[in-house]
Amino acid sequence: MVKEWRLIDEKPDRDYRVFKVNILKALSPRTNAVSEFYTIDTNDWVNIIPVTEKKEVVMIKQYRHGSKGITLEIPGGLVDDEHPVEAALRELKEETGYTGDRVSYLGAVNPNPAIFNNLCHTYLVEDVKKTDEKNLDPDEDIEVVLVSLSDVPGLIEKGKINHALVVVAFYLYFAKTNMGVLNP
Repeated sequence: MVKEWRLIDEKPDRDYRVFKVNILKALSPRTNAVSEFYTIDTNDWVNIIPVTEKKEVVMIKQYRHGSKGITLEIPGGLVDDEHPVEAALRELKEETGYTGDRVSYLGAVNPNPAIFNNLCHTYLVEDVKKTDEKNLDPDEDIEVVLVSLSDVPGLIEKGKINHALVVVAFYLYFAKTNMGVLNP
């Protein structure tokens, strides 16, 4: 039976502005050996599925340095010193210029429990409207695109939407709306 490891020591290694790397030493309950692990300490994240009255998803295209390519995603970002729903509405407005009041919480996932300590919360914002101009961070370059909600499963299947946290967000959306938990 799997047991929790006993933490022997934890210390910061490096601070990279949006996350910190920590070094942990932990004792294996199976072997009694001490091993070293690196973890990433960061704030929670939010993802937003913004849907217009016409059942179009407000999506964004942006260049991602990790994959060295342009991705098709939903708006999202870091939770600062605020509630995740406030962060979601802020990120939606900043990245797209769209706003909305009909907000539903779809759920949260751990992006990668092997190394991350945070959660990614997903919100549905219905009947969004373009009310402002984008207000991008200096390192952001975002194009807003409207995608029919009915096209999303095919875009995922074809790999056009391949960001894991975006795919999970749509899974949460379709699971809850198809089960009647939310009315699309």
